[in-house]
Amino acid sequence: MNRRVVITGLGAISPVGNSASESWQSVKNGKCGIGKITLFDATDYSVQIAAEVRNFSLDSYAVDHKMARKMARFQKFLLGASIEAVLDSGFNQETLKNESCGIIAGVGIGLSDGVEAGYKKYFDPHAGVNRLPPLTSPLSLNNEAAANVSLYYNLQGPSYTISTACASGTDAIGLAFDMIRLGRFDMCISGGTDANITGFNIGCYSVLQALTPNFNDAPEKASRPFDKNRSGFVMGEGSAVLILEELEHAKKRGAKIYAEVAGFASSSDAYHITAPLKDGSGGALAMKKAFQDANMGVDEIQYYNAHGTSTAANDSAESAMVKAVFGEYASKLHISSTKSETGHLVGAAGAIEALFCVKAIEEGFVPPTINLDNPDVENGCDLDYTPNVGVKCNINAAASCSLGFGGHNACIILKKYKD
Repeated sequence: MNRRVVITGLGAISPVGNSASESWQSVKNGKCGIGKITLFDATDYSVQIAAEVRNFSLDSYAVDHKMARKMARFQKFLLGASIEAVLDSGFNQETLKNESCGIIAGVGIGLSDGVEAGYKKYFDPHAGVNRLPPLTSPLSLNNEAAANVSLYYNLQGPSYTISTACASGTDAIGLAFDMIRLGRFDMCISGGTDANITGFNIGCYSVLQALTPNFNDAPEKASRPFDKNRSGFVMGEGSAVLILEELEHAKKRGAKIYAEVAGFASSSDAYHITAPLKDGSGGALAMKKAFQDANMGVDEIQYYNAHGTSTAANDSAESAMVKAVFGEYASKLHISSTKSETGHLVGAAGAIEALFCVKAIEEGFVPPTINLDNPDVENGCDLDYTPNVGVKCNINAAASCSLGFGGHNACIILKKYKD
């Protein structure tokens, strides 16, 4: 019999708050974290907006300056969110190193500041290969985010990095769930991180026509999932971390239990490098398998945190996916896309959306999908997406799906903890 797994700690660094509680309060109130890009000069770009993390420094976490200087932005985010989550769980740097603990992090893109700085030196005719910053390699490697957390806590358990595009954070939590219930370790720091608001990356996604270019003068209106006037997603950045723990281990130490992880599954569209299957069948497969894993019926879910990217292809396909899985119950389901407030955190998206599901269960509150003024009913977006104002609702269980470029799909199901 598999061991039960619960959530005992939360941490977040996001465009709407530099803690889990601040981030949750912001999305509850429909506060948008999207603004003009300040991390580089975007004057000549067709896309000049993003969801940036602001006023963040590892100084606030008492991290040694020498260690912080050797970390890229996405790596710093993961360490900051991990420190918050660990402290929230009741552990600290001294006590955690004696635990049977691993870390599993999702990184979706990884084209962070360290990569860009290296490119600029390499292609500079006055610099070249011999003037590359010495730390370019460790600042560029996706695995170094998890490695730095492992180093900080002296964790000698497994340290894994999952890279499945926008599904990375959900897959990281799902793998942690599997590893704990199989007895590989007793607890795991799990989540995701990304920091891709660089000139090169915004340029890449702009020419791909994935980002909206239509709201440079009204950034807070740019991310509008399921709305008729949506025109692309908004790049975000940040990290979210959940502490997953075996139930008896958590009970023995008297830990606060936020929620229980009920089920997880993933799937692949095997269809296209960027577009989802139009009927949502790939994502539906992951969700159906997650329900089977949880041994739950669809009518046991009250809230679904949608991937909801604000792109024409995703929102219609995801709506079709929900209808295929939930059937007639889909019209009764509370749905929202918190990307309308946070932008798209890519590798951290699934992690922070799982965190919001935990808080929704805890507080009995469905956060809104802001900017949803004209639902795109003609293209199948005709469900209850909680437009503009959140609602109180008793939530016994919640689900979150992440649907990534390359056809990566992942679904996590969370429920209220009952002894």
